[in-house]
Amino acid sequence: MSAKTLYEKLVESHTIRELDNEGHVLLYIDRSILNEYTSPQAFSGLRERGRTVRHPDTFLLNIDHVNPTRSQRDDLMTDPGGQLQVDYFRENAADFGITLFDVLDPRQGIEHVVAHEQGLVMPCMVIAAGDSHTTTYGAFGALGFGIGTSEIEHLLATQTLVYRKLKTMRVSVQGELPFACSAKDIVLELLERIGADGATGYAIEFVGEAISALSVEGRMTLCNMAVEAGARGAIIAPDKKVFDYIYGKPQMPVGELWQQALLEWSQLSSDADAVFDKTVAINCHDLEPKVTWGISPDQTGSITGRVPFPEQETNPLKRLALEKALHYMGLTAGMLLKDIRISHAFIGSCTNGRIEDLRAVAKVLEGRKIASHVRGIIVPGSTMVRRQAEEEGLAKIFIAAGFEWRQSGCSMC
Repeated sequence: MSAKTLYEKLVESHTIRELDNEGHVLLYIDRSILNEYTSPQAFSGLRERGRTVRHPDTFLLNIDHVNPTRSQRDDLMTDPGGQLQVDYFRENAADFGITLFDVLDPRQGIEHVVAHEQGLVMPCMVIAAGDSHTTTYGAFGALGFGIGTSEIEHLLATQTLVYRKLKTMRVSVQGELPFACSAKDIVLELLERIGADGATGYAIEFVGEAISALSVEGRMTLCNMAVEAGARGAIIAPDKKVFDYIYGKPQMPVGELWQQALLEWSQLSSDADAVFDKTVAINCHDLEPKVTWGISPDQTGSITGRVPFPEQETNPLKRLALEKALHYMGLTAGMLLKDIRISHAFIGSCTNGRIEDLRAVAKVLEGRKIASHVRGIIVPGSTMVRRQAEEEGLAKIFIAAGFEWRQSGCSMC
């Protein structure tokens, strides 16, 4: 038997049958979290064809994309189109018997935060959802990927998808993260190296001592942003940190079932001699806090660096992209990145809206004020995160520093 990567094992264990010789398989999907923004036409398709949802208990409907995040929680939509989407979403939940986390539900939040809070994500699962950042779930040793609306309809009706297997990329991250660096800096370093399309057609597996040292929430940030490099999957082998993190969550197995699951999950890893299609190595020793300065996530640099000179770029397409970015952003080549004036500061999203992120922000803000010309907005990733931040006194720090402290939702993202 040939050695396999973790990605290959997950796909193989969920393959119902091979469909052709080009890598297409019929894939069983364990779980799906759907939002009000990308699913309406899928439910309309079911109604038009007289179909039902095959396994309603494997789905969660969660409002996060169009709901207001005003400080005073309500479900009043300022946009008529958004209100229509929410109303139809509620109707779909009732008609098809699927659990809904509505705007005022105490469990509501961004789907990729809510899912792990509720224990809906477990190692070895395959999860598909109508949002590209479903790759987040790779932090738990699961395979998550985004799908389009027509695929959502197929998934609702059959619990399966036609899936084309991806190539594999191993990203090894060694060394200890320097002061003030985080998982976000690792993934921005990767983006700067391989580009915003460098992982298109690949599933990434992150390995190395720096990855093992990350918290589970840090790993979520890493897997979440892999899609910014074009990846359709990102995975980290689960370990004790993951098992401790998910233990006791609402939907997790208990008792003997938990012990059996641990035995299985503990075996989830790539074989030692597994061959990857591509490898990338990152050493954290020289890593610095990074920022994106342009109009693409791969237009990034260290905070001590400068805006690049387009004429120094040998690739004509990349050179043109740099020129467009400089024009759009109103920047001058050679400017120090740390000298670029900002107008807004946004903390949140499914990338960095968890309690660990908010604690890090509070450490920076305590005893300080944001500049008078900057509008600061903090949007917690879920209502549960918001409540915890308030209980820990973090919200008072944010407000005292001049930030707007908002309700959960996708917000500016």
